Amino acid sequence: MKIAVRVHDLGKSNAIELAKKTKEIGFDGVQLVLYKAIDGFGGKAHSIEYKDILETAKAFKDNNVLVTMLGAYFNPVHSNKELVADTIERFKEYLGYCKDFNCSYVGSETGSFNDDKWTYNPLNRTDEALKTDIEIFSDLAKVAKEKDAYIALEGAYGHCMYCPSQLNKLVSAIDNGHVKVTVDIFNYLDISAYDTKTQHEMFDESIKYFKDKIVIYHLKDFVVDTENNKLKQVGLGEGLMDLEYIVKKAKELTPNAVLVFEGCPKDKMESSFKYIQSLLK
Repeated sequence: MKIAVRVHDLGKSNAIELAKKTKEIGFDGVQLVLYKAIDGFGGKAHSIEYKDILETAKAFKDNNVLVTMLGAYFNPVHSNKELVADTIERFKEYLGYCKDFNCSYVGSETGSFNDDKWTYNPLNRTDEALKTDIEIFSDLAKVAKEKDAYIALEGAYGHCMYCPSQLNKLVSAIDNGHVKVTVDIFNYLDISAYDTKTQHEMFDESIKYFKDKIVIYHLKDFVVDTENNKLKQVGLGEGLMDLEYIVKKAKELTPNAVLVFEGCPKDKMESSFKYIQSLLK
């Protein structure tokens, strides 16, 4: 399996520098959120000149770094509808960039009624939340088909698609052959349920519903921050996540998916990479 990194976790810089840092550690590729990773790039739709897109894509290609997914994460149920409209337009724009980056996927999570906090809200678990996600992502799936690209959807405990079975309702409703899935087991955990049994259940359910659709696994590890009553990310192999189960099962069942480090502490990148490599042997 290939191993990639959410490249802005290495710092914000120019594309050549980021590509070199990626290769120095040993990663095969990157998950690229353009406006978070590249100096001078804006986050609004149509704020990046196309020539700069081509230069960025060339920098990664020339350094033999794959762009495994373009991140265009947005909140479809945000109360600011002008913001929602702009971020939907940005997502469509990124779908159009896929061929430039030799990349097939543009990814997003499914939103929260807590707006920019992206945390649990009772409204997230309503028919309204599902209906809104179906409406918006159905349109994006159609654009993906037109662009010969794919959307990659990701669930999370505090979001509208709060477990694999709920995400399956969304995927099943909109699937036109251009809908894929990102699996992030950490995102499905909560301070009230994070044990190994829960981790295995979330992974096994994801395989049950999406085995042939999984294109990305986000790899994270954590400890319990008792002072703040939350789960805190740490270097991979240093916490409570059963990464051996996740990585070995992922390799066995979905070998073409990519393992992506997301939120790994910068000073733990190299040790985390060596640990994941050891699990793949």
